[in-house]
Amino acid sequence: MTLDQLRIFVEVAERRHVTRAAEALRMSQSAVSAAIAALEEGHQIKLFDRLGRGIQLTEPGLIFLREARAVLDRAAMARSVLQDLAGCPAGPIALAASQTIATYWLPRRLAAFHRANPRVRLNVMIRNTHEVERAVAEGEVSIGLVEGPTQHPALLRMHLDHDQMVLVVAADRVPLPLKPSGRIDLRALNWVIREPGSGTRRGLEDLARQEDLSLDDLNIFLVLPGNEAVREAVEAGAGATIISRHVVASAIAAGTLAEIPINLPQREYALVRHRDRHATPAQNALVEHLAGRSETAAAETW
Repeated sequence: MTLDQLRIFVEVAERRHVTRAAEALRMSQSAVSAAIAALEEGHQIKLFDRLGRGIQLTEPGLIFLREARAVLDRAAMARSVLQDLAGCPAGPIALAASQTIATYWLPRRLAAFHRANPRVRLNVMIRNTHEVERAVAEGEVSIGLVEGPTQHPALLRMHLDHDQMVLVVAADRVPLPLKPSGRIDLRALNWVIREPGSGTRRGLEDLARQEDLSLDDLNIFLVLPGNEAVREAVEAGAGATIISRHVVASAIAAGTLAEIPINLPQREYALVRHRDRHATPAQNALVEHLAGRSETAAAETW
């Protein structure tokens, strides 16, 4: 078994398609198929089920994927150590970020990091908070950036920043219905929300909980998989939403959305890493940069 075989296996497993994996690896399809066949035949085990034109990992394949990623991580760290000894941090870093962070908080920071570390190659995936947690826990990425609390016991967490959530509706939909107490009647509103697992969705869940309600008690009119789609729907009059101020600031300024005064707590932006996975020098440099502190202080936080 070679590192090249492991890289090919991981690429095919993640893309679930031999041809696409071959294109990403800049190899022929026959060479990729031969590498997978050599792994399966050499160890008398089936790693993939062939389903029409696609493929899917078998149960042994899923188990082997975690180990293959761990081996490749260690090999990448060894290469990075040698490169670091030669002068500056280098090598690839795979990270995943939730939508609000990836769109509004992260880009300028990554651009500044790249200017200072041109030999580090960054690959950013955009997922919701729950999916980012899972990607870090399973070794698909080395670093995750999430909104709000995390729950996976294998993850270490570092505070990075705060974000303010706001309640908004289309500008022509105010005022909102109130209860006799003067508080907004959450049940009388149509709601536009993000998908399960989203940190943005949790903002409404938390507000409902304060009123001894759940999402099942509310009129969820529309569920959408992205912040921009939610904003557009609310601007069009589909209902109300609770969302990051970053996402709707320009629409509020333009007068197409109205912010409704309500006491919403800040939510935390956090960086998460697997507690048992070794970090490369390049990964440590990125953590230091995103945390905005010295390498020693960042290490002590973990």
